[in-house]
Amino acid sequence: MHVDLNADLGEEVTDDVALLGLVTSANVACGYHAGSPAIMRAVCAEAARRGVSVGAQVSYADRENFGRLPREVAFDLLVEQVADQVGLLASIAESAGILVRYVKPHGALYHRVCEDEEQAAAVLAGSGELPVLGFPGSVLLRGAASAGRGTHPEGFPDRGYTDEGRLVPRGQPGAHVAGEEQVSARAVALARSGTVSSLCLHGDSPGAVAHAAAVRAALVGAGFELVPL
Repeated sequence: MHVDLNADLGEEVTDDVALLGLVTSANVACGYHAGSPAIMRAVCAEAARRGVSVGAQVSYADRENFGRLPREVAFDLLVEQVADQVGLLASIAESAGILVRYVKPHGALYHRVCEDEEQAAAVLAGSGELPVLGFPGSVLLRGAASAGRGTHPEGFPDRGYTDEGRLVPRGQPGAHVAGEEQVSARAVALARSGTVSSLCLHGDSPGAVAHAAAVRAALVGAGFELVPL
């Protein structure tokens, strides 16, 4: 049994170095919602040292709202913006001796491409042939699979789910799961479900490092091997 453990890094809100010692894949902010070239260089260098895979965490151009507000972006412009983000991180990763292994949308764009075919197609068009990390059953993952690209469905042990299987929107009761024991138990259950190949822990959540350590220990204790994307 194996599973990947990913987290959002380079967002200037958490301990990137500590998380890189625990996760197996790092979703690196590419400057549109957070981060900077200097921060990307630091994350890529540490990821290379620790053998952690790096993915491009692409977003709407919305630093003011951390990429979490919906945006209406024309198809061609979104293709260009995604390509810009992926290209920048790819260049920085190459200088650290590693490759960008996958792409993952962030925030409002992540939720939009679960349902919106045009926006999902723009993300795919702007990210070349990279494998895609995303929500199980999303339009984005279906489109990637149809194009013959790798897909990595992920689960969220530190977030609540609706009865329909979607994430509870931030700001609503039950959106966040608190407590290392509860988050760890949910991580093991998600890994055992067979519906996901990666588990995401939000680097901007309170106690992110402690949660990551507890989740990693629980997964290893349950017999899972942690393998990067």
